[in-house]
Amino acid sequence: MGFFGKKKITDGLSKSRVGFWGNIANTLLGSEIDDDTYEDLEEQLVLADTGADVAVQLVDSLRDRVKKNHLRTGPQALDALKDLVAEELECDHEMDLSGKPAVILVIGVNGVGKTTSIAKLSNYYKEQGKRVMLAAGDTFRAAAGEQLDIWAERAGVPIIRGADGADPAAVIFDAVQSASAKGVDLVICDTAGRLHNKKNLMDELSKISRSVKKAAPEASVETLLVLDAITGQNAIRQAQEFIAAAGATGVILTKLDGTAKGGCVVAVKQKMGLPVRFVGVGEGIDDLVPFSAQAFADGLLGKED
Repeated sequence: MGFFGKKKITDGLSKSRVGFWGNIANTLLGSEIDDDTYEDLEEQLVLADTGADVAVQLVDSLRDRVKKNHLRTGPQALDALKDLVAEELECDHEMDLSGKPAVILVIGVNGVGKTTSIAKLSNYYKEQGKRVMLAAGDTFRAAAGEQLDIWAERAGVPIIRGADGADPAAVIFDAVQSASAKGVDLVICDTAGRLHNKKNLMDELSKISRSVKKAAPEASVETLLVLDAITGQNAIRQAQEFIAAAGATGVILTKLDGTAKGGCVVAVKQKMGLPVRFVGVGEGIDDLVPFSAQAFADGLLGKED
């Protein structure tokens, strides 16, 4: 990750850094490392939206590391906690965009920033030199296609749309087939933004995945779940539902700049096993940035200038 990406994450986390996570840093910096410190730290982590299980695990790991490495001071313990948060969030594999074309299916409930995230993703990959196409597969919500049209124009990428109420798999089939014929590198697909029920969602996304392979046998598929950081632990419940129904492979976390908590990022990765791939840190089209575990940990627990 480049300097500007790290800076965007750091700037986007300013509310968290001076809020709940600032309290966590102050808990470690302002006292001796003893049982009371660990108790206070656990409470602060829960307040920062990590969830109780994750808070207990982080504190236990910190206690072990302090003992093992003979740490004595608050700043040493804070650095150790930063490392632990970063380690929790690390992912040992990149997204698979090797297909011809690569396909990203974007899922998530309405209102989390799914459509704008798709537009920002398209801008990001276009800036990386890829030829990008959008597919408006959320055909159940009339405004979704129109909104994506506007964003596609802003990003300067082509879009494939069907009629309102059209079969999403058919729309995405047409887009992938067109992309394959035209040598497009990446197709980013909007999908229905509603969790009607697990079986219907699973059936719909399975059908879409089959249609992708039918349209282009050499295609690769990633499924990114969009979650709203402001919803905190509700984001965990959404993730559980969508993973059970849709087999998500990663997370886009939006509105990270709008919350003072931010701990749900750690909880999503630890509880769900899903890597965070991108974070939204602003309203602009270039304000979706690739996730860096170390930059995130530093941004949460670093010193506010």
